[in-house]
Amino acid sequence: MFFRGQTIGKYRILSPLGSGGFGTVFLAEDTWIHKKVALKVPHKQNLDFSEMLKEPRLLASMSHPNIVTVLTAEKQEDVFFIVMEYVPGETLEHIIMREGALDVTRALDFTCQMCNAIDHAHRAGILHRDLRPGNMLVSETGLLKVTDFGTSRFLEVAAHGTTVIGSPPYMAPEQFYGKAVFASDVYSVGVTMYQMLTGTLPYDTPAPADIEKLMRGELISSPRLKNSRIPRAINDIVLKALEADLTTRYQRASDLLNDILAAREPAPKKAGRAVAAATAGGQESPSDIQSRLKARETPQAGFCWHCRKPLPARAGRCPFCSEMQ
Repeated sequence: MFFRGQTIGKYRILSPLGSGGFGTVFLAEDTWIHKKVALKVPHKQNLDFSEMLKEPRLLASMSHPNIVTVLTAEKQEDVFFIVMEYVPGETLEHIIMREGALDVTRALDFTCQMCNAIDHAHRAGILHRDLRPGNMLVSETGLLKVTDFGTSRFLEVAAHGTTVIGSPPYMAPEQFYGKAVFASDVYSVGVTMYQMLTGTLPYDTPAPADIEKLMRGELISSPRLKNSRIPRAINDIVLKALEADLTTRYQRASDLLNDILAAREPAPKKAGRAVAAATAGGQESPSDIQSRLKARETPQAGFCWHCRKPLPARAGRCPFCSEMQ
């Protein structure tokens, strides 16, 4: 489609960055201002022009440090493409493939940034529907940005997304029936959390015969069984994000974020022995997990003025960049 050294309008193609099911992304230079940008070229170039503008318009309606910024959309030499900010770094998928299970603190850092991005999109009425590590860029400074809103849609016009779309290993059970809602994106974040914490997916790509088991939650096993270093509170949060039952799953990314921030706060010393005694021993029932999650107070999320990452309630110093608040 494009080749190295080619000039399209004012953009000079430097190299391909990657290709997915919906388009190919190229690194390019804006020759007018000598700035590197990313050009996304959709595979389908014969769509109605208003349909092709759907993704850049969705991105343009949002402005958040954890969502890739769209600069413009153009059509040059009969090729439509989207011009986006270039994020030096790699995808979260590449990081997991290279390193396996991530350190718990790092995995939670990435999850908090995902939740910030998805909560912002949801507040704008936008459902992503294809959240997965391959659609998350991590900069050289550790800043995570969600990208690829090509499968997204506004939920303002319908009760749920009616198209069966997404990446099967990360799709919520209801997505297989074309009934995606905001909690479906939260499920995808839960799968990604599981993968970051264990180095593996919670289950293989569901076969048609497995969908009913997925709907009953029978394919999920505790991440602590694969990585005993995962704190019990974080294990509970992952399992709640992966609830097959929509009524017991986190409804919003902000709900998931609040529980993570609460779990990261140090427990009061006087309660330490009681907590340890209560959690020692064997497996707990789902009702015990749900009761403990409901009992935990979840402070409202604040954000660091310097790095824009989430803060625990009443925090005087950012746990990520150490700046005083």
